[in-house]
Amino acid sequence: MSAQASGGELLRMTGIVKEFPGVRALDGVDLDVRRGEVHCLLGQNGAGKSTLIRVLTGAHQPDAGTIHVGGNEVSLNSPTDSIGLGIAAIYQELDLVPDLTVAENVFLGHEPARFGLTRRHEANSRARELLNGLGHGEIPPGRTVGLLSAAGQQVVSMARALSRDAQLIVMDEPSAVLDSEEVANLFRVIRGLTARGVAVVYISHRLEEIRAIGDRVTVLKDGATVATGLDARETPTAELIRLMTGRSIEYVFPPRAEIVSTAPVVLEVENLSRPGEFAEIAFSVRAGEILGLAGLVGSGRSEVLETVYGARRSATGVVRVDGKELQPGRVQSAVRAGVGLAPEERKSQALLLDEAVYKNITVSTLGRFASAGFLNGRAEREAAEELTKALDVRPAGVDHPVRNLSGGNQQKVVLARWLLRDCRVLLLDEPTRGVDVGARSEIYALVRKLAANGVAIVLVSSEVEEVLGLADRVVVMREGRAVHTGPAQDIDEHRVLDLVMEGSAV
Repeated sequence: MSAQASGGELLRMTGIVKEFPGVRALDGVDLDVRRGEVHCLLGQNGAGKSTLIRVLTGAHQPDAGTIHVGGNEVSLNSPTDSIGLGIAAIYQELDLVPDLTVAENVFLGHEPARFGLTRRHEANSRARELLNGLGHGEIPPGRTVGLLSAAGQQVVSMARALSRDAQLIVMDEPSAVLDSEEVANLFRVIRGLTARGVAVVYISHRLEEIRAIGDRVTVLKDGATVATGLDARETPTAELIRLMTGRSIEYVFPPRAEIVSTAPVVLEVENLSRPGEFAEIAFSVRAGEILGLAGLVGSGRSEVLETVYGARRSATGVVRVDGKELQPGRVQSAVRAGVGLAPEERKSQALLLDEAVYKNITVSTLGRFASAGFLNGRAEREAAEELTKALDVRPAGVDHPVRNLSGGNQQKVVLARWLLRDCRVLLLDEPTRGVDVGARSEIYALVRKLAANGVAIVLVSSEVEEVLGLADRVVVMREGRAVHTGPAQDIDEHRVLDLVMEGSAV
């Protein structure tokens, strides 16, 4: 345990209940957090983690239950109340203002001022002190936040929390967009915080991270606490999965189907390049085959997918589907040829969050439901309902705003969109990011089923185990170039990491 993980109790939430129309999101949740500890909060998507955090940060008010901070019962009627008690949250989708400077973001809403005027020099000086304290004095307070890396922006969010004298910081999926080196640095910063007595509530679907950084674990299922105070290092992974899902799930992948050597080549990529992003990328994918792209964040994997899809225009190279060349930089050309993309940032790049589930599914096939210039809404719903039942999208029904679905179910909606279109090629960018263990296994099975039906799939994932477990062949990328291509079964996780660090061609 961390040096101060056994410190006095800082937070206790007891019997927290929160109801929304037709849904009991929290059903008597208990959570206690000690000063100077990393307390990991686990649970499947929809288990109640996000609602609990919104209660803790004052965004939602509980319908029942009590909250004690520092031994005193409190009412958190607004985020201002929570901040005033030293509670801050850093969400997966950071709420920074990209066009403002680091210092302006750190002190946004409580700027150092005199006679109504912001004291810019003082803000920069204090921001520098906070960044130095986090071990990131290299970040200039005057730099525009939008120019920083994802890891740098995360540090700025931590500095903002500390500028409010936060004693408890909630981190929601903080490693989701970080590579392995950046995750190691994040853990170093967290240990520095806990050494000063700051408590961290750490939410992650990556169970290996819980072992590396956590002290104690609380598990939620169906809006209730099913276990709390578990030792993060000693509790077996299988037990954590059982608690989260109510059943035993091994971290295994559906069996591979043999790729017939005579299966037609569906996707061909030849000598594809974009200056500053990637160069001379070449691969082909047969019907029923899954090709994985492995590499660190920034290696060019996502950029390759977006270029194949036509969202980016290549400088050189050719993309063919079923032997027909696609027009560079033309998404319509790719979609007409049967190419679908499930992008990395599904909320901002793939989904219409305030629209109904059925509209998100049919948006790429509206012509099928149009007659005399009018859409047949009933036919749209029926088609969407058939797919959501087959994919077990929850909650049932296709009229819910897609915003209200968990991450795993939102991903199923994106996949349903392309299933409806009968894709020949499906490009999957981080298909299980922010998805819990149970939903992951369902998505793995779905991906394999699509391949078995003859779809050619290209998969990008930051989790090497996922690439090797799902793909039939793997392309390893480093700094925009392919350094290895071969069967997934012929390479292991350690060799992939060696390649992405060294870049030695094989």
